[in-house]
Amino acid sequence: MRKDGALWALGAMSGTSLDGVDAAMVLTDGVTIEGFGPSAYRPYTPDEQDLLRAALGQWPGDPNVAAAAETVENAHAEVLSRFTGAELLGFHGQTLAHDPAGRGTHQCGNGAVLAQVLNLPTVWDFRSCDVTMGGQGAPLAPFFHFACARHIGATEPLAVLNLGGVGNLTWIDPTADKAEAPGALLAFDTGPANAPLNDLMRDRLGLPFDADGALAAQGEVDEAFVAMVMTDPWFDHPPPKSLDRNDFHGLLDHLEMLSDADAAATLTAVAAAGVAAAQIHFPAPVSRILVTGGGRHNPRLMAELRRRIPSTIDPVEAAGLDGDMLEAQAFAFLAVRVLRKMATSSPGTTGTPALVGGGQISRPDP
Repeated sequence: MRKDGALWALGAMSGTSLDGVDAAMVLTDGVTIEGFGPSAYRPYTPDEQDLLRAALGQWPGDPNVAAAAETVENAHAEVLSRFTGAELLGFHGQTLAHDPAGRGTHQCGNGAVLAQVLNLPTVWDFRSCDVTMGGQGAPLAPFFHFACARHIGATEPLAVLNLGGVGNLTWIDPTADKAEAPGALLAFDTGPANAPLNDLMRDRLGLPFDADGALAAQGEVDEAFVAMVMTDPWFDHPPPKSLDRNDFHGLLDHLEMLSDADAAATLTAVAAAGVAAAQIHFPAPVSRILVTGGGRHNPRLMAELRRRIPSTIDPVEAAGLDGDMLEAQAFAFLAVRVLRKMATSSPGTTGTPALVGGGQISRPDP
């Protein structure tokens, strides 16, 4: 494999919303984006989602992990086998548990299995090294966000907001020499995003999510509850910081007295309020926030963000990017960086004391 120049890398991401597997190709040398390739999505079936939920919070060797890993591997193999021309695979796996200050981080799914099945060098286990070195292990997309900011020609500070199960923000100074430069990036989780709302919809109505924010649009926000949630010390704690999908799951217990619509509206507002509170941590104000992830498809959530934040709030498509595939593209980009022994996280992104290059590489048998 070439030691320099751009490679066609294939990335895959299965997020904390447990909706399915995103896969996308990127032509990159690990520094700049030279082109975007095809993409695909493979949803998890309801039975597969149940298997994954049963394993949430578990660690290697726990009862449901093996079944979850097999599910993840099979789903990824199915969607990734549709692609041709890839020279390298970046496989994130499915996060089951994340406790950087304690037991570490756990993404199930074995990249070595996919390397054999797909006959493709595979970079995986991106987060463990970062946690071992004292970082949060998340978020990992910021180096790619920096490349995206350069790709779209940004010339002043901006932010990329990812609204998955958990929200995370990347503050970017695109005038910095490179992503690794001190002050180029600041990244951290903002709080719960889609996860509590999705769990509410599943528990009360048997639905996977609030499609188009329709239920929340019918409800009234309990602003006193939102304000109470925002008093949690986590929101004031300075970065670096990251969350497990279920860290704020207890919110559901406090909403039992609200109607379905009011509970949905309130949880949607909590997600937006967490992002608004995060602005105090920015090194400099931003005039624009580009939103990626499933949450940008929720008009009620986007409206709540615009109501609470003075910056321009746009889906990343407004800048010519693909918000459905940005994280899959990020792990394609990071795979090239790992292959070429470049950093994948920094003190400003995960809180490591120095630059860290994570990930391990599995190669198919000759």
